[in-house]
Amino acid sequence: MRRHTRRVYNLAYRFTGNRQEAEDLSQEVFLRIYRTLATYRAVHGEFTTWLTSVTRNLLIDHYRRTRRDRLTDSLDAENSPAEHKVSPSRRPDEIAGATELSGQVQRALQQVSPELREAVVLRDLQGLDYREIQEVLQVPEGTVKSRINRGRIELARLLTQMGIGPG
Repeated sequence: MRRHTRRVYNLAYRFTGNRQEAEDLSQEVFLRIYRTLATYRAVHGEFTTWLTSVTRNLLIDHYRRTRRDRLTDSLDAENSPAEHKVSPSRRPDEIAGATELSGQVQRALQQVSPELREAVVLRDLQGLDYREIQEVLQVPEGTVKSRINRGRIELARLLTQMGIGPG
């Protein structure tokens, strides 16, 4: 499970935008995996796809439970140290700029609808292929491609409104 921790955490963080919440959800995922490991069957897909499905289902449950709370909460702009590897050759201003950009992208990502956000996160941030995303989301491949496209367009629009992007 240690080798999958980062994948689960990053998925939870990109979905919630909150470091502490992502850590808690990651622990919940691994508890659920431990309890249901006997139900995993390799003939139905790769372990990482199954793990991503379990993570997604838990995130959806969490989203539904906390929907009302999010309406009043402000976004947590704290960045995850697990997502940033700082090169010793980078200047402090470059590091600060990259950190700020990552925070802005995360804030914009939080404004994208959950169904589009999860497709974009699974494809662009988790690196899953269309078939894997189709298995995780349990929707047709055309729907996967459509959600990714619409999510990217929405994210680009939001980033442009924030003054980020080609100009």
